Amino acid sequence: MSQIQRLLGRIVPRSWATSMESESRNWIVRCRSCGFERSLWELGGIRWKATGSKWTWGRCPNCGKRGLHTISRRDQAKPSAEA
Repeated sequence: MSQIQRLLGRIVPRSWATSMESESRNWIVRCRSCGFERSLWELGGIRWKATGSKWTWGRCPNCGKRGLHTISRRDQAKPSAEA
């Protein structure tokens, strides 16, 4: 757990902290070069009651390249094959 996760976990009510963790675990950070994915919560981040997606700059531990990484909900990360 990151320092900000621990701090917010102590300040907010327990039900909020549980909700914050479960929602943040549902957000993934995906490398745009190789497609490597990991949970935003595991990286020490918090994304709670958020919508849409965003980009962040970083280094991928899988391919080692620096570049933009997409942050999106796990259920939105892979488009459905229905279309």
